Amino acid sequence: MILKKNIAKIFGLLLFTHLFLWTLVPYISNINLPLDTIEALAWGSNLEWGFDKHPPLSAVVVNIFYSIFGSNDLAFYFLSQVCVIISFLIIWKFSQDFFSNKIFVLLSLLILETIVFFNYTTPEFNVYVCQLPLKAALAYFFWKGINSDRLYYWILIGLFSALGVLTHYSFIIIILSLLIYFLFFLKKNTKLIQNFFISLFIFLLLLVPHILWLFDNNFEPISYAFKRTGLEDKSLLNHLINPIIFISKQIGMLLIFLLTFFSLISFKSLKRLNLKFKDEKFKFLLSISILPFIIVFLISFLSGAKIRTMWISTFYLFFGTLFFYSFRNSINLKKIKKFFYLVSFFFFLSPITYYYISISNDFKRTDFPGKEISRLVQNKWNDNFANEIKIVVGDEWHAGNLSYHLNSRPSWFKDLSDNTAKIKKNYGVVYVGNPKVLKKICPGVFGSIKPVGYCMIGQK
Repeated sequence: MILKKNIAKIFGLLLFTHLFLWTLVPYISNINLPLDTIEALAWGSNLEWGFDKHPPLSAVVVNIFYSIFGSNDLAFYFLSQVCVIISFLIIWKFSQDFFSNKIFVLLSLLILETIVFFNYTTPEFNVYVCQLPLKAALAYFFWKGINSDRLYYWILIGLFSALGVLTHYSFIIIILSLLIYFLFFLKKNTKLIQNFFISLFIFLLLLVPHILWLFDNNFEPISYAFKRTGLEDKSLLNHLINPIIFISKQIGMLLIFLLTFFSLISFKSLKRLNLKFKDEKFKFLLSISILPFIIVFLISFLSGAKIRTMWISTFYLFFGTLFFYSFRNSINLKKIKKFFYLVSFFFFLSPITYYYISISNDFKRTDFPGKEISRLVQNKWNDNFANEIKIVVGDEWHAGNLSYHLNSRPSWFKDLSDNTAKIKKNYGVVYVGNPKVLKKICPGVFGSIKPVGYCMIGQK
């Protein structure tokens, strides 16, 4: 049996080992940063209040790290794991309000390592990884806020709600879930209602710049999200097939989680299972864990939308707490060794699998020689021009890699159609695109590194 004094030490060891493994393994196995990370870095080189695919916060975060560490891949793998570790720390604190036996707090965190969204997919820093600590913080402070009259918590609720939406619009689902809980399940008092509206005001106020940007840019990220749902396909079968696919995927994602969890269950004692729907803690855990999936399922059923798995990846954060709280009377701690063996097995299997796939497959984005290509482009530039490369134009991947790897950290633009005023006379520009087209129209120096061409325009 684990002694109470060792619980915090085991949790600390979990955090350190996770941070170490998932920062180091992708760093030594990947040649290049993943697509979404390069994409965020491209946006971060030329910050706006939004981009054609996503709101701006993930780009702001990577740009802060770039300003500190430069083009050091290790820093961005570390950034991803910092997001995971912070979310784990918040859930550790959150779960302490739900269990009198602190061993359950530890177990509810350990079991999250059996879900791929908190390990295998995390080396690619993206909007979903960026959401993890924000979603954990929102749930934690909302729980504190409804059990306290302190305005401080509600200010933080407004802040983290807005920051979450500024990472990815899927964050609205957890906000909607909390709103449903607030409206239908919570016994309200005047103080809570007042604090709620203050929180709402802060939330809307912080979103104003992004909303104005959306109006100025034809709601591009929202249009992009709708395109990815497949709503243009009007087939009635989608209203049935897509929700079934959605549910099937979630069950598949939870198979290892469920196998590990039920290794602790004493099935004879399941008859004592007493899920009390009047229990405020249980209702709250359902609201932040299960209700978001119900909402997404209904959206898919009613609209026929195809739900991308990563959109709901962050909603599994609270599953450990939910399951251990719901089945706490049926858990046999004498089986804890089996539980630890299973968690440990999957904990180490995951980075080993990641490493093997990374080094054995040569056709992944992370095998792209972005640094070497940037060096070749820089050498050709130095042979022909005297000024620095200040702007790169093209897609987020090829041009984004130049923006990240070149020492001058040029600003990235998808195109310059509406941005010509941003080019000064002494700015060097590199266009990246179709080599056949660029070769014909390039007014400067042209070069090609398959599959794209590079048109360089600078001062002699």
